Amino acid sequence: MATMQWWQKAVVYQVYPRSFQDSNGDGIGDLPGITSRLDYIKQLGADVVWLNPIYQSPGVDNGYDISDYEAINPEFGTMADFDQLLAQLHQRGLKLMMDIVVNHTSNRHHWFIESAKSRDNPYADYYIWRDPVDGHAPTNWGSFFSGSTWTYVPARQQYYLHSFAVEQPDLNWENPKLRQAVYDMMNFWVKKGVDGFRLDVINLISKPTDFVDGQPNSGEPYADIGPIIANGHRLSAFLQEMHTQVLAGADLITVGETPNATIKDAQQSAGLTTNELNMVFEFEHMNLDGNSNPALGKWNDQPVNLVDLKQSLSKWQTGLHGKAWNSLYWNNHDQPRIVSRFGNDDPKYRVISAEMLATMLHGLQGTPYIYEGEEIGMTNAHFTELSDYKDLESLNAYHHLVDEEHRLSSTQMLADLAHMSRDNARTPMQWDNSLNAGFSTGTPWLQVNPNYPQLNVQQTLAESNSIFTYYQQLIQLRHTNAILTTGDYQLLDADDGAVYAYLRTAGTQQLLVICNFTAHDQVREYDQLPSDVQRLIGNYIDDQGATLRPYEAKIYQF
Repeated sequence: MATMQWWQKAVVYQVYPRSFQDSNGDGIGDLPGITSRLDYIKQLGADVVWLNPIYQSPGVDNGYDISDYEAINPEFGTMADFDQLLAQLHQRGLKLMMDIVVNHTSNRHHWFIESAKSRDNPYADYYIWRDPVDGHAPTNWGSFFSGSTWTYVPARQQYYLHSFAVEQPDLNWENPKLRQAVYDMMNFWVKKGVDGFRLDVINLISKPTDFVDGQPNSGEPYADIGPIIANGHRLSAFLQEMHTQVLAGADLITVGETPNATIKDAQQSAGLTTNELNMVFEFEHMNLDGNSNPALGKWNDQPVNLVDLKQSLSKWQTGLHGKAWNSLYWNNHDQPRIVSRFGNDDPKYRVISAEMLATMLHGLQGTPYIYEGEEIGMTNAHFTELSDYKDLESLNAYHHLVDEEHRLSSTQMLADLAHMSRDNARTPMQWDNSLNAGFSTGTPWLQVNPNYPQLNVQQTLAESNSIFTYYQQLIQLRHTNAILTTGDYQLLDADDGAVYAYLRTAGTQQLLVICNFTAHDQVREYDQLPSDVQRLIGNYIDDQGATLRPYEAKIYQF
C-alpha cells in the first residue's frame, strides 16, 4: 500500500452537541460545554472530533435541516464560541471534522424561500421542482421519513422533492450555480481552519434524469426512494468537482454517509486514487437486524445473526483492501447503542461485551469512530412510553405503522423503538451521578438514561480496569501497530455462529483477533496460533488459551 495518510491512522470521536454538555442550564448541550470537556477527549486518545451539525436550523430533524450554513444555531452558542472551540481543539493537537448536509436544506433557508416564490427568480432551480401528473404527485416515491417525497406549492403550481421530511427540500445538483454556492460555503469553513467534513447522505445528490414510478413493497403505496436515487450517474463527477474546488491541497479528512452503497460504489467514492472522498460510511452491517418484512423496515427487536455479520464485514474488508478505505463504526447519532444491540447490557455482562465489540471493530482495517458514551459502555434508554421519544423518524414510524396502517401493535412498536430508535443514542452524556448526570442544571431536552447513577464517566475513570481504559489501550494499538493499518484480512471459521475470529497479516507479522459473541464458554483452537504466542490485549485479566469465557476478546501477535 502507498504511504499512509494521517487520517488512516487516526481515531475519530463523535460529539452530538445537543447531548454532550450544557454550559448555561437551558437543557441543551452547547459549544462552550464541548470546550470544557476537551481534556476528556484528549485523555481518551482520539485524534479527531466530529461535530454533528451546529448551524442555524429550525430543528425539525435535530439540525439536519439547515437554514443558514454560515451561522451558528443560537442554542449552541455564537461564532465566537465556535472559534474558541476550534482554537482549544488545535491547542491540544486535536482536529475538527464538521458535519454538513448538502443533499437538502431547511425549507426556511433563504434559497428555498426564494425558490418557492416563482419559476423565474435567481433561486428557482436551486431545488427539484416538477409539474403535477394527472393532478397528482410526479411519482410514487416514498420518503425516508414516511409518506410521499413530494409536496405541492401553489405559488409555483409545482411539487418539490424531499427525500426526508417535508421541511427538508432536496437541492438540485444539476444546477452549476447551486454547486458553486455549496463549494463557497465549504470553503468558508476551510478558511476558518476546520480539518474536514462528514457529508450527510452525500450519495443521494445525483438524482435520476427521468422521474418515473418505482415498485412499492407489497401493500405499500410508496416505492422506497433509497435505491432509486442513491449513487446516481453524476455522483463521481460532482464529488470530483468538490474535491477540486474545496478539498484538494487542504489535507482534510472526509467521510461520506452513503446509504445503499455497494462495494463497487465505495471503491469509487472512497478510492485511494479517485480524488473524491477519503472514506464512506456503509450501512450493510447496520441493517442486518432489520425486520424480515420489508414493509416494517428497520423496526425490529431481534438480535443480529453473527454469521451474517461476519460475512458482511469481511466482504467490505476484502473488497476495499488496497483500493479504498473503510470507516469502522458501531455507534452514531442514528444508531442505537451497540452494547444493547449486538452485545449484552445486563450489568453482569455490559463491560466485557462492550470491550469485546470494541476489540472486534478496532482490529479491522479502516478509521475507527467512537461515539460519545461508547467508551464508557452507555446503553439504550429502554424508554417505555411514546411520549419519551423526540426523534422524528421514530414518531413518524409509530404513527404510520400503528395508527394508520395497523401493521404493528402499540406494545410491539414500543419494543421496537426501545431496541432501534435513534433517541437511544441521543440521551445526554452521563458524566457523574449528580442531577441529570452532570449534563445540565436545567431540564434536559431529552431525558437522561435512568441508569446514570451506576454508569457514568466519573465512576468509570475511578475503576482500574474500565471500558475507558480498554479503549485507551485499543487506540494506542491503532497508533503504534502498523499491521492494524496496513495488514490484509482473513476471516476464520465463517460458519461459526458464536465466535468471530480473523487474521491480520503484513509481511511475516500476524495478528489473530478472537471474539466470543455469547454469554457462554466456548472452546476454540486455531491452527495458525503458535504455542508460545503472547496476548497483545484482552478483556479478561488472565488468558485461558482455547477456553473463551463469556464475551471474551483477545488479540495475539506473532
